[in-house]
Amino acid sequence: MSQTITLLDDDNIAFPAVERALVEPNGLLAIGGDLSVKRLINAYKSGIFPWYSENEPLMWWSPNPRAIIPVEHIRINRTLRKFLNKNLYQVTVNKAFNQVVALCADAPFRRESTWILPEMQYAYQQLHQLGVAHSIEVWCKDELVGGLYGVAINGFFSGESMFYSQPNGSKVALVYLAHLMKQHGIEFIDCQMLNPFLEDMGAVEISREKFIKIKEQAINKIIAEDFWQPRTLSLA
Repeated sequence: MSQTITLLDDDNIAFPAVERALVEPNGLLAIGGDLSVKRLINAYKSGIFPWYSENEPLMWWSPNPRAIIPVEHIRINRTLRKFLNKNLYQVTVNKAFNQVVALCADAPFRRESTWILPEMQYAYQQLHQLGVAHSIEVWCKDELVGGLYGVAINGFFSGESMFYSQPNGSKVALVYLAHLMKQHGIEFIDCQMLNPFLEDMGAVEISREKFIKIKEQAINKIIAEDFWQPRTLSLA
């Protein structure tokens, strides 16, 4: 199939087939368009996500292979297990979405090249207001010390970013998210692109073809209306 990049405009939210994404850079499918709610939801439904940096055009991606964490196989090593057993942190869902996104954007390890620009933050805040984007928060007393956020369409959750300011903050958030998914029969978390942290937590790579297949199954899985209700989470 032809390896060309589609140029999007603001009047059409349709995306080309993901099979048309470039091999190099891996997964680049389209450029342009906007971050409207309708376009973002259509993107995630299609297995596509936006990712770009300041002073770059808006870019849309569907990489091959794709990184996922099978929730049954999330990796909790001995050190992390001991830390979890101390119950030093409290974990919540959807209690501080905007704060989590802002802290992800300002995380020290990505300060020089964040893709979570102000327009991205605003777009995902809109998705959150519509019940499509969600956060996991990790608290030490009253301080937010870790968390993550992503987009959920029925049983499909695509993680966007995470942060930590205290030891294991992001790991705890991921463990609790995986437990929440598992409790409701959801089999995987979409991690988009593999990195050493995610690999250490049990992420694996699968072909884009396989990902699209299991993504469709997840999207068609209807979840309870109160699934993302703001509350404190437990591993019990």
